[in-house]
Amino acid sequence: MRGGRVRSADGRWCDAIAAEQGVITWLGDAADAPAGLAVRDLDGAVVLPAFADAHVHTTMTGLALGGLDLTGCGTREEAMKRLAGYAATHPAGVLLGTGWDESRWPDRAPLTSADVDRAAPGRVVYLSRTDAHSGAISTALLSAEPGIAHETGFDASGLLALDSHERARKFAYASVDPVQRRDAQRRTRATAAALGIGCLHENAGPVISGTDDLADLAAIARDEPGPEVVTYWGGLDVEQARELGCAGAAGDLFLDGSIGSHTAALSRPYTDRQITRGILRHEAEDVTEHVIACTEAGLQAGFHVIGDLALATALTGFEMAAVTIGAERVRAARHRLEHVELADEWLAARIARLGIVASVQPAFDAAWGGPDGMYARRLGTWRARGMNPFAMLESAGVALAFGSDAPVTPLDPWGGVVAAVRHRTPEHRLAGTAAFAAHTLGSWRAGRIDDSGALAPGMAATFALWDDPDGLVDTLLADEDPTGRAYPSCRATVVRGTVVHSST
Repeated sequence: MRGGRVRSADGRWCDAIAAEQGVITWLGDAADAPAGLAVRDLDGAVVLPAFADAHVHTTMTGLALGGLDLTGCGTREEAMKRLAGYAATHPAGVLLGTGWDESRWPDRAPLTSADVDRAAPGRVVYLSRTDAHSGAISTALLSAEPGIAHETGFDASGLLALDSHERARKFAYASVDPVQRRDAQRRTRATAAALGIGCLHENAGPVISGTDDLADLAAIARDEPGPEVVTYWGGLDVEQARELGCAGAAGDLFLDGSIGSHTAALSRPYTDRQITRGILRHEAEDVTEHVIACTEAGLQAGFHVIGDLALATALTGFEMAAVTIGAERVRAARHRLEHVELADEWLAARIARLGIVASVQPAFDAAWGGPDGMYARRLGTWRARGMNPFAMLESAGVALAFGSDAPVTPLDPWGGVVAAVRHRTPEHRLAGTAAFAAHTLGSWRAGRIDDSGALAPGMAATFALWDDPDGLVDTLLADEDPTGRAYPSCRATVVRGTVVHSST
């Protein structure tokens, strides 16, 4: 292919690239191309390595893309109007929704069963809060699954967290049949491919999706063209993760919850709810045992950590494992921590020493950062300024991988890159080149796929072709401010030589 602008792994721009059997064989200037190469005109496209999204919930994302998505509702009334409209067009079955965020509403009060019942009277309804760590249910759902009321985190208002929320979510998603599930998975992969994403890291688990869901996704990824899928099983059962063919017993293996739902484990109480510091689900000894077992099994270990107490606990466990089996073995395993939202320089240095990948979501800051954002209300202005410290993590030598946590925030790789460059706290901003690398090479390597994420001979022919009339790519890769630049549009996405998306 020639006649475009190709970004090579060493940062050079050239105008041609050649591939054979899914592998890049040559790139450079077309005038210097070896004789006999078959060429295709790029028609001015910008060619870049395909993105990888390091944290996705594929089925839930697909259901949101094709169903009731409450993301962006500015008021309770708007959310309930959307629910009522959806209920009217879906007169039977369980109603599933996601994305509501009371921190954006004037009264900042969460949904209740009374709200849900008024909008969808008599219906079985589950509505996940945007962070997926709490949710609102209808009284009909509680009647159908009364044991929810006896689990931790139950509130008579109908707002659920912790075990009660997980039980309600499991009950609600059990209504999704195999055909709907596979359709949702295909929808997510197609959407990702159209956004230039060549790989999704599926964060599955016993309280999130289930083994059938994971098996279906693995089969689709194996048998149908589309983005690659790296699977993680968020449970302590290492043997089960291996039997499921997962890269690790990692991902959303919850050490804590979320800031928005007051369940992230903090070293000091929440500013707006002084009676709690969140919930720590496992102790450092549990982490140690798990890291050792994963390392010896050749799998990645990892945990969901958002609060500083959860992060410190995880790192203590990793350090104890390193003492037991050797620091080099722990570093070589390329273990992961998901989210890593509240970290200081000391914690960052410990992450770097252990060789742990920080799988982070820049869109979280765009959604909830800043002096008037949800983080500031939950934690106070001073602690909120420490959230999502990407530049500090990078400076400490931490390997960064970017993702969306979709459906918590949308699949949107350019949005993620720009959010990191335009972080609401200026000292946490990354340079454009670093942010782009975190969403390409960093995210591919987080899944231990080392032949993708950059364009060079011998690397996989996995890339995207972009139309970029507003010059966002040049702006970012020159480490300049991208404010006001329109995002490029994806003309085509190629995964190991196979076109998985084409806009023509």
